[in-house]
Amino acid sequence: MTGSMYEPTTPEQAKLRKELAPDVHEAFEGFSRAVFAEGALPVKTKQLIAVAVAHVTQCPYCIDGHTKLAIRKGASPEEIMEAIWVAAEMRAGGAFAHSTLALNAMEHSTRHAGETP
Repeated sequence: MTGSMYEPTTPEQAKLRKELAPDVHEAFEGFSRAVFAEGALPVKTKQLIAVAVAHVTQCPYCIDGHTKLAIRKGASPEEIMEAIWVAAEMRAGGAFAHSTLALNAMEHSTRHAGETP
């Protein structure tokens, strides 16, 4: 496969997205500016969090954009990779923690194997 499943957004698509819902688009843009503004957390930290979350949500556009922004805000390649590893552990940790549901279901099924529903 030579092409990408995730094509870059064209300027025409960006314009159309804004034209189709201008009020919502501006609200989202404003929200984004507020979220990523300097605050209790430095902008670099917010971008590292965004890189990690982008990996958990598996958004290629977010991974690309926030990785570039993190670098622009002073994040090192080592910090970015460490954020990605945190995301990987949290994703795996979620599966590990939720194994309790399967263990409970197995216990329930074993205990009630001979009963009719």
